[in-house]
Amino acid sequence: MTVAVYLPFEDKTQWWVEMLQELMPGWDIAALEGITNPDDVTYAVVWRPRTGDLAKFSNLKAIVSIGAGIDHVLNDEKLPQGVPIIRTVGDDLTQRMREYVALHVLRHHRDMPRQLQAQAERDWHAIVVPVAPNRTVGVMGLGNLGAAAAQTLSMLGFCTRGWSKSPKSIDGVETFTGPEQMDAFLDGCEILVNLLPLTGQTTGILNAELFGKLAEGACVINCARGPHLVDEDLLAALESGQIKQATLDVFHQEPLPTDHPFWTTPGITVTPHVASQIDAATGGRIIAANLKTFEETGSCADLADASRGY
Repeated sequence: MTVAVYLPFEDKTQWWVEMLQELMPGWDIAALEGITNPDDVTYAVVWRPRTGDLAKFSNLKAIVSIGAGIDHVLNDEKLPQGVPIIRTVGDDLTQRMREYVALHVLRHHRDMPRQLQAQAERDWHAIVVPVAPNRTVGVMGLGNLGAAAAQTLSMLGFCTRGWSKSPKSIDGVETFTGPEQMDAFLDGCEILVNLLPLTGQTTGILNAELFGKLAEGACVINCARGPHLVDEDLLAALESGQIKQATLDVFHQEPLPTDHPFWTTPGITVTPHVASQIDAATGGRIIAANLKTFEETGSCADLADASRGY
């Protein structure tokens, strides 16, 4: 079996090729750019493939997304139809997201940006905040990562809510379902975490209308996908004071252009898509196991549903 590997960065592609080859002796692992006979390729392991990359391979059995989301694969307008897509998820990725969400919710809860500003101004400024049970935090998206994040916030003592397309039950989390319960979920929410999958229905969901339904001076954390956010609406909400602070890990264009206003807008924290960053050692083990299982059985536990977009 030949596996083609592609990431936008050549050095990272080679890292993944070497790791997968070590984990999958007897398989032929190669960078997509180095494939000389496309008909030999039976699997593709990719992150943000370019349009037409995967159409070169007429014998694909499955496509592996290097990450939990598959939107970057579905964006390929020439994507071969009917080829199964395998997500890459696991305990390590979930743990990373728990850590990221807890870190930034606590930063906003304890108003650390203002505290750091006070330090820079040599201002002995004691900030008094409510205890966690008196702070309402909402998590949009209750899949593997969202449910884990919500559980963690509940364990920290926050008044935790969760919203999802389909009904979910999570200990310590008040759950809301569907469009008809979205307003109730947002009402009074002081810190909002977005972990929704990116679909046609969720693109642009972080917009002026939604921000207006949060508690005044709320904080927003987007660690799902850049296109969930309407950039101009966030900037306007920050200027008006409806949104106090935001942490952004994902963007419409990555890397974030150096002239983008997010870099310099007061109240915004930018991180470079690292919330649940996958590395070749961890991800390689997950992908190798999924590919071996798929080759043997024609299926695996992490198959995505392309019709739903996740």
